[in-house]
Amino acid sequence: MSEAAIAAKPAKKKATGRPSSFRLLINNTLAATGLVVLALIILIALAAPLLPLTDPDVTAPANRLQPIFSPDHVLGTDALGRDILSRLIWGTRVSLAVGISATLIAAFFGSLIGLVAGYVGGRTDNLLMRGIDMVMAFPYILLALAIVAALGPGLINALYAIAVVNIPFFARNIRGITIGLSRREFVDAARLSGKSHVNILFGEILPNVLPVIIITMSTTIGWMILETAGLSFLGLGAQPPQADLGSMLGEGRKILFTSPHVSIIPGLMIFVLVMSINLFGDGVRDVLDPRLKSGALSRPVARTAVKRTDVPETPKKQDAVLDVKALRTEFEIGGDIYKAVGGVDLKLRQGECLGVIGESGSGKSVTAMSIMGLVPTPPGRIAGGAAWLEGEDLFALSDERIRQLRGSAVSHVFQDPLSTLHPLYTVGYQLTEAIMAHEAMSHAQATEKATKLLALVRIPNPAEQLKAYPHELSGGMRQRVCIAMALANDAKVIIADEPTTALDVTVQAQILSLMNTLQDETNTATLFITHDFGVVSAICDRIAVMYAGRIVETGTTEEILANPAHPYTRKLIDCVPVLGEPDRRLDAIEGRPPVVNRLPAGCAFADRCPYVQADCRAGEIPLTELGTDRAVRCIHPLTEERPNV
Repeated sequence: MSEAAIAAKPAKKKATGRPSSFRLLINNTLAATGLVVLALIILIALAAPLLPLTDPDVTAPANRLQPIFSPDHVLGTDALGRDILSRLIWGTRVSLAVGISATLIAAFFGSLIGLVAGYVGGRTDNLLMRGIDMVMAFPYILLALAIVAALGPGLINALYAIAVVNIPFFARNIRGITIGLSRREFVDAARLSGKSHVNILFGEILPNVLPVIIITMSTTIGWMILETAGLSFLGLGAQPPQADLGSMLGEGRKILFTSPHVSIIPGLMIFVLVMSINLFGDGVRDVLDPRLKSGALSRPVARTAVKRTDVPETPKKQDAVLDVKALRTEFEIGGDIYKAVGGVDLKLRQGECLGVIGESGSGKSVTAMSIMGLVPTPPGRIAGGAAWLEGEDLFALSDERIRQLRGSAVSHVFQDPLSTLHPLYTVGYQLTEAIMAHEAMSHAQATEKATKLLALVRIPNPAEQLKAYPHELSGGMRQRVCIAMALANDAKVIIADEPTTALDVTVQAQILSLMNTLQDETNTATLFITHDFGVVSAICDRIAVMYAGRIVETGTTEEILANPAHPYTRKLIDCVPVLGEPDRRLDAIEGRPPVVNRLPAGCAFADRCPYVQADCRAGEIPLTELGTDRAVRCIHPLTEERPNV
C-alpha cells in the first residue's frame, strides 16, 4: 500500500464517551439492585407453569400449618394445608399482572385527559379538570372501596377501581407539563407549518411528555400492587381459592401468633417487590433526566470536589488579592476526561480589572467558577493547582468557610440576570437577603442599605424599585440589580461572567461605563469574562487570552491590542469591527477549537494557525516571558518584521 493511500485512510472513529442509558442505570447501585431483584421475581413468576410446583389451590387438612423447611414444603403450609411456596409464586404472578395492568390503564386515560386539557384549554380544560377534582375530592382508598362495593368483589373489579382512583394523579401531572409545552416556540412553528391539532398533540407534545409518563408509571406500579393487596386483604380483591399476595396476607392474620410464617412470608414478598420497583423507578427517573447524564447518577453537590494531584507552593510574596496558580479543572463523563482548564495562572491586584477573553468553550467560565467551587460535581472536579485569596488557599478551606466567603469576599455577576434573580421574590427581598446573609443588621437597616446600593448603580427611584419583581424590570435594570448584589458586602473580588452578552449594544455601553465607574469608586478587583475584544478595550487594565483551557497570551490591554504576539490573539482582534473603517475586512478564524478530551500534541492552535511549523506540533509549549507582565505560549510569536494575517 502506498504512502498516499495510507494517509488517505480514515482514522478509526473513537467511541463516544457518553454512557448509554443502560450503563447509567447499572452505575446506580440501588437502581441496579432493584432491577436485578425485580427481574428475578418476574422471571420466577412467569415460569410458574413450568416449575415443579404443587397445585396452589389443592387443600390437604392433614398437612395444615406445617413449618418452614418441612418435607415437600419448603415454606410450609397454610391453614388448609396448601403449599405456601406454590401459592406465593402464583400469587406474585397475579399481583404483578394486576399492578401493571392497572398502571397502564391509569396512565393511558390520565395522560390522555392531561394532554387534551392542557393543550386545548378553555371550557374543555375546565370540564375535564373539574371532573378530576370531583374524583380527587374523595380519599382514594375509600373511593376504591366504594367502586368495588358497587361492582362486586373480584380481582378484575379491584383492578378497575385501583386504575380509576389513580387516573387523576396522571392527569394533573401531564396537564401541568402540557400547558407549558403548548406555549413554546416549537409548537407555534408546528401550527404555522399547517399541522393539525392531533398531529401537534401527539407528534410534538407527546414525545416531550413521554419521559414524565414513564417515570410516573415506574413509581406508580408499587402503589398499585399495595392498593390491590389492601383490597384483597379486606376480601374485596382475589376470591378463594385464587391467591394473590394480599389475600394470602389476609388469610394468615387469623393465625398470626400461632403460625406467623403464613402471613410474614407474603408480607416480606410485598415489601421486596415494592422496594425493588421503587428503586428501579428512581433509577429510570435519573436516566431520563438529561441533567444527570454525567456518568455518575448523583446530583451536583454544593461545592466542586477538590482532588488535587499537585499543589503549588504558597507564594512568599502576596502582591495580589487573587492569585491562581496551575489551576486544572476536569470533567469525567463516562470513560472520558475533559480537561476544561489545563493549568491556568492568573493574578488579580486590588483595583485592577483583568479581562479573560477567548472563544466559547475555551474554559473562561469554568476557570471563573472553579475559584469559588461553583463547577458542578459530578462531573467536574479540581484536579490541580491552587487559588489564594489574600493568602488563603480556597481549595483547602472548609465548606463553611467557602460559604462565608461567597457573596462577601468574592461575588459573581452572571450573564443572564433573569435566570440569576428568583422570579417569585422582589428584587428588594433578594438584595436584603444577600446583605443579611453576611452582616448582622435588622431588616430595616438592610432595606436602607439596599436602597443606597440601587442608587449607587444608577437605578432611578430606588425605594420604589425595591418592590419590583425581576420580570417587571428591563434587561439592563436587572443586570444593575445583580451588580448591586455583588457590591452588597464590599467584595474584594467581583467575577463578571459575560455580564453584557445578553444585552443590546446601547445597554452594554451603559453597563460597561457603570462597572468602570464603580471600580474606580470602590477600588474592587474585577475578573471580567468575555469573548469580545471591543468590550475588553473599554474596561480592562490587563488581558489574559484563553484557548483550549490554557492561557496563550497575557499582558496589558494597550500592549496586546497594539502588538499581539500570539496568532490566535491576532485573529480575535481582526474579528472586531473598527468605527470609521467600513472597508476593513473582518476575517473569521478558520476551523474549530479542539475537543478538550483529545487535545493534540504541541500547540492546540496549530491546526488553525497560518504560521504553523513542524516544531509546533510536538512537545509542551511553555508560557514564555516577553517582558514585565507580558507572556505568550508560542514558539514563533508574531514580530514587527513578520506580516500579520
